[in-house]
Amino acid sequence: MDPQLDPMKDDLPLMANTSYMLVKHYVLDLDVDFKSKVIEGSIVLFFETGSRYRRTSSTGQECCQSELDQGCETRASEPSHVPMTSVSACSSEMEYNGFAVSGKGEEAVRLPSSDGDGNHSNRKQASGISGSKDCCDSGNHGNKDFVLVLDCCDLSVLKVEEVDVAAVSGIEKFTRSGKLTGVSEELGGLKNQIVHELVTLPADRWREQLCYFTRCSRAPGCGELLFAARPWSLELRKSGIQAPADFPHAIRIWYRTNPGGRSVAWTTDQSGKPCVYTMGSPINNRALFPCQEPPIALSTWQASVRTAPGFVVLMSGENSAEPVQLGEDVLSWYYYVSMPMPASTFTIAVGCWQEVKQRPCTAAIQTNTEFSVPSLQADFRWHEEPCGHVEYPCRFQDPAASLQAVIPYRVFSPWCLMELCEERLLQLIPRCLWAAYTTLGTHPFSRLDVLIVPSNFSSLGMASPHIIFLSQSVLPGGSHLCGTRLCHEIAHAWFGLAIGARDWTEEWMSEGFATFLEDIFWARAQQQLSQDEVKGQQELKALLRWCRLRDEVQNSEEELQVLRPNKENTGELSESGASVVKYGLKAEKIFMQVHYLKGYFLLRSLAGVAGQASYLTSLRKFVRKFHGQLVLSQDFLCMLLEDIPKQKKSRLTVESIFQDWLDTSGIPKPLLEEVETWKEGQLARQVSGEVTKWIQTNQRVRKSSKKKRKQDEVIFQKLLPDQLVLLLESLLEEKTLCPRTLQSLERTYQLREQDAEVRHRWCELVIKHKYVPGYGDVERFLREDQAMGVYLYGELMVNEDAKQQELARKCFASAQEHMDASSAKVVAEMLF
Repeated sequence: MDPQLDPMKDDLPLMANTSYMLVKHYVLDLDVDFKSKVIEGSIVLFFETGSRYRRTSSTGQECCQSELDQGCETRASEPSHVPMTSVSACSSEMEYNGFAVSGKGEEAVRLPSSDGDGNHSNRKQASGISGSKDCCDSGNHGNKDFVLVLDCCDLSVLKVEEVDVAAVSGIEKFTRSGKLTGVSEELGGLKNQIVHELVTLPADRWREQLCYFTRCSRAPGCGELLFAARPWSLELRKSGIQAPADFPHAIRIWYRTNPGGRSVAWTTDQSGKPCVYTMGSPINNRALFPCQEPPIALSTWQASVRTAPGFVVLMSGENSAEPVQLGEDVLSWYYYVSMPMPASTFTIAVGCWQEVKQRPCTAAIQTNTEFSVPSLQADFRWHEEPCGHVEYPCRFQDPAASLQAVIPYRVFSPWCLMELCEERLLQLIPRCLWAAYTTLGTHPFSRLDVLIVPSNFSSLGMASPHIIFLSQSVLPGGSHLCGTRLCHEIAHAWFGLAIGARDWTEEWMSEGFATFLEDIFWARAQQQLSQDEVKGQQELKALLRWCRLRDEVQNSEEELQVLRPNKENTGELSESGASVVKYGLKAEKIFMQVHYLKGYFLLRSLAGVAGQASYLTSLRKFVRKFHGQLVLSQDFLCMLLEDIPKQKKSRLTVESIFQDWLDTSGIPKPLLEEVETWKEGQLARQVSGEVTKWIQTNQRVRKSSKKKRKQDEVIFQKLLPDQLVLLLESLLEEKTLCPRTLQSLERTYQLREQDAEVRHRWCELVIKHKYVPGYGDVERFLREDQAMGVYLYGELMVNEDAKQQELARKCFASAQEHMDASSAKVVAEMLF
């Protein structure tokens, strides 16, 4: 039974009826206007009939709805490539826009309750159709027209038309007869046949396919379609068409974005230049272009984006685009992908970015044998095994790609951050790419752009195909935070992108893996660390993550702590293919790390059972088998348990892992036994000694007279960044720290020059103890580190101190206009 999708609830609706028709390719043709803060143009969608009309395979590989596997039997997942994007969102006001257009020769009919711009505010029309029997039942349509549903929000749709692909010169090669003759009533079927032949071309003809997609996208329209815009969807209909197979398989939608649309952020960069970028959340790309959002909807795409001179367009594309001058005031940028991906992974950033180039001496150093192919490459041999995904030009089958330890990369940033990027990022990227390759093998994507996004970016990083967004917060301080975050985002190329979740509620399969692998990658990227040093660093990191998980569990709703909120229903879809992302619109969810942390601890626990070397071998095996496909938790767990010897498994089963880790809230019981071990590690004990010294110093300061300023000199050790974080978190538990102690603490460790993780804890200390000389540090953090500063607003208000509350409101007033919508909403609730 189809769910009643109510956008006023906390669940994020995925409205597209993908079981009936599936987008196989998008062609976007867009103009970016910074004066009006609008992206407008057209998008052409090429469809294939959905799985409900293609049940011809006995294997079930073409069926989009799967039964939940309870056991450990090996089975084939859908041959689909889907990433697991971060699904977190804010509860914001629902609006919808657009108007319905009838066929040729008839007047355009506006939907009720629209304003002059076609923007609607009637929230009662919110449920959508999601494949209900009276609209698009596949068995018996009666006199009802088929309705195609796309995911769409915050867009003004201007016109929808069928594309006359039969008018393209040379297109006859895509008809079985090789001729374009026949009676007019058969032309619709012929056009759909052409699209079918085009979208099913063999992978080795991808260049030809891309060329004809381009030519077909420029073909004339041959009849307008009826459409209606809803809060979360765009409904399309052609009068008299009652079955998806007869619905036009190539359509063009003319539209424009909303300046306040939730998929795009219009702001200024750190140099004060205008820019726009897609956020990837809370609602993915449905406010950038009409699309199909469910994970099963895999497509390739190409995009031409026009801008004024001086702007650079970066996008998730296989090619490193160069601009083409179209006129005195127009540059055009073109990108494409040949690997089927979900529309949610499409990423674009337009701004006055500067490419950060390597100096000749640096480039020479990085081409030496430091990044040569490791001897363990023989273990990978990707090209010797068949792939299980839909056909596309796969790098895992390319012997040359399997030997490429460091893929080509570029770095872009605002002008004012170029020097810092050159000093930090250009040194780290090849090391981190090499470390990832030595761990997992062939890079799934052929190249990488890294962009330092504006200060209002709501997280430390985001990975998309071929491009990584990084917050400016990772740059200051040493290389530790920048390196670990870079490793985290690089890990998503395999887990989250090359291997995706069949159900978006299983975020842990993306974020948990990336968090676990960032430690493995970073240890290798540092090079020449002893086994004891690696173990010490990773145990200290585990202790810090334990503290965060403990705090989060204590301060969040239990329902948001469950990693498989759908439990036994995980992976199930409605009849039409529509679904919801449970709790996807919970405002607070965007700031939670439970999926990162519990997922990380589960994987760490399993590694402890299997042994590190065997565990990494299992990960490579998992990548070999499932790259390019959708998976559920049990796909990984079953394979891993098969590789663990029986004597080590004990009572470890898929069901027990579900019960202990994935289907319940709170701290997993197996985790409680390990904490004391981490506290006894050498690095943690060093911190304990430093904490004791500071407590004793603070006691002496309190007892000393006001005239006696000179104290006995105390020798403090130099600490690693993670040790500093643990030190400051430990001192936060102290009821009182004197101003002189805090001053000495800051000077001893030069806290103002440390990375953002350390400075965040310093700001917490400043706020707790009302250390007025440190208020400038808090203000700076809230201005420059917005990805991490939301929590500090709450701390400033909780103390009920007039100066601190004034500081919070002042900082929010200056940042609110450009702040991420979810962050702004949560902060406003704290302040007012």
